[in-house]
Amino acid sequence: MSLNHVDRQILSLLQQNASLSTAEIADKVGLSQSPCWRRIAKLEQDGYIKGKVALLDEKKLGFDMLVYAHVRLSNHGKKNLAEFEQLIQSYDEVTECYTMAGTMDFMLRIISKGIEGYEHFVRDNLLSLDYVQEVNSNVTMTCVKRSTSLPI
Repeated sequence: MSLNHVDRQILSLLQQNASLSTAEIADKVGLSQSPCWRRIAKLEQDGYIKGKVALLDEKKLGFDMLVYAHVRLSNHGKKNLAEFEQLIQSYDEVTECYTMAGTMDFMLRIISKGIEGYEHFVRDNLLSLDYVQEVNSNVTMTCVKRSTSLPI
């Protein structure tokens, strides 16, 4: 499916506020409700819309520390890579994980409740793995910009 101007408008509106009703979206893009609903359903079916979520305020929930951790493994065998990737999926503190090219193998985005929470997470989870050689942490200070919106 190729996206036209109306599809892009719909996606833009939904990524700003997924709680908009189909009628509200239809009104904003100049469609009637039924064709708008069909377009949204098609965008979901084709995988352009992966899901709809509520964005929570981390600080109000006590998560006042955001750290980007670079992890280097000592052994890069398939078993260790697969085990590490599977294990990372089970840690709620890890909100993003990327494999990396360069000196580090993975970059993790980790939220925690204070420096002690982060230290416990690293010691109890990452450094307890025999094949984790190194963890380098970059602690964030001030969020200048954070967006979940894509430039459509």
